[in-house]
Amino acid sequence: MRMYDIIKKKRDGGVLTSAEIEAFIEGYVGGEIPDYQASALMMAIYFRSMTDEETALLTDAMARSGETVDLSRFGNLSVDKHSTGGVGDKTTLIVAPILASLGARVAKMTGRGLGHTGGTADKLESIKGFRTSLSVEEFISQTEKIGIAVTAQSGNLTPADKMLYSLRDVTATVDSIPLITSSIMSKKLAAGSKNIVLDVKTGSGAFMKTEEDAKILAENMVRIGKKCGRNVSALITNMDRPLGFAVGNALEVAEAAKVLRGEQKGDLYEVCVALATEMAALSLRLSPEDAKQAVIKAIADGSAYKKMKDWISAQGGDTACIDDASLLPQASFKKTVYAPCEGFIEKMDAEAIGTAVVMLGGGRLKKEDTIDYAAGIILNKKTGDYIKSGEQLCVLYTNNEASLVSAEAKYLEAVSFSQREPVFRPEIIEIVR
Repeated sequence: MRMYDIIKKKRDGGVLTSAEIEAFIEGYVGGEIPDYQASALMMAIYFRSMTDEETALLTDAMARSGETVDLSRFGNLSVDKHSTGGVGDKTTLIVAPILASLGARVAKMTGRGLGHTGGTADKLESIKGFRTSLSVEEFISQTEKIGIAVTAQSGNLTPADKMLYSLRDVTATVDSIPLITSSIMSKKLAAGSKNIVLDVKTGSGAFMKTEEDAKILAENMVRIGKKCGRNVSALITNMDRPLGFAVGNALEVAEAAKVLRGEQKGDLYEVCVALATEMAALSLRLSPEDAKQAVIKAIADGSAYKKMKDWISAQGGDTACIDDASLLPQASFKKTVYAPCEGFIEKMDAEAIGTAVVMLGGGRLKKEDTIDYAAGIILNKKTGDYIKSGEQLCVLYTNNEASLVSAEAKYLEAVSFSQREPVFRPEIIEIVR
């Protein structure tokens, strides 16, 4: 089977067979197919797209290109969540303990932050002693004992995806729905959970800027996940403003703990309850109404917060940091940003606010960049709030005093004001089942 013929077939609008897709993935990962032929196929797929059957075959082949995790011992109880990335998105820190406290099994492999979006692994590493590197044996054993384990992605998990994404990134073929779907879903399949809930974000701080694009991606991932034998649903959620009030690693850990202690409601609570409800409905086979009541009760009675501390302790973290946020990394410098005028906050460019956090040291522009875990922003006001001139908008935190001026300027660029109360989208835009 020649790679030339596979490229030509897709270039001309043909439908690739299972054997052709397998041959491509095996050959590319094995070093037999050069980058220039792989990039030619990616470009052909970009223009000609793929059928659902082709996308499912590609997803499955990519998932099997490296190590896979076997969670079959947990039956239908295993559940995973994936977010397409946002600003202030600490939902894993909240929904995972909720689900584990209800009896589900959350075995999650997670990534690090890059660019304006944060990463769960970085947030967890702001907790003293927390280990984000677990062996497969530790990963499964901990999931069995306490119902939850979160580890940084294995180096040999879906190598095909790593290789192809690096290629797509430099050949202008990232924005292809079949290729995005296979990239995300192959990692979820390899991680082993029977049930998968997707948080597809849309808006200024999201990869999918429009609701239309987010819906297309959500529907595609749900269909492909089901074709690959998993129970999948997706929530399309609003990312036109940061989620919650904290943006930055240690600050987000502290906020997640507040939500689980029942001390904070608002948009973050709403999104987490919706995600956890969907995860509980799938993994515990509950009606949406019963699942929601169970989720709310797990927060209210403290069982989810206790499970969070059990999880942190099991992975070597200091649980005193969860009870007392002052024991988390603290910034040497802070700066309060004041409103330059009076009015309603009409819009917040979430991506720009995420960039301001990176400027403070709380994120990465390159994979090798180091993180200042204490850096970030606490928002005092958000879209829709009325504010008077000179009132506090937010507080910036960093260990690099020189970054405060530029970060403040970036934040102020991100916020616009109006004399009329704005109308903005709900947090949960749609559920795709």
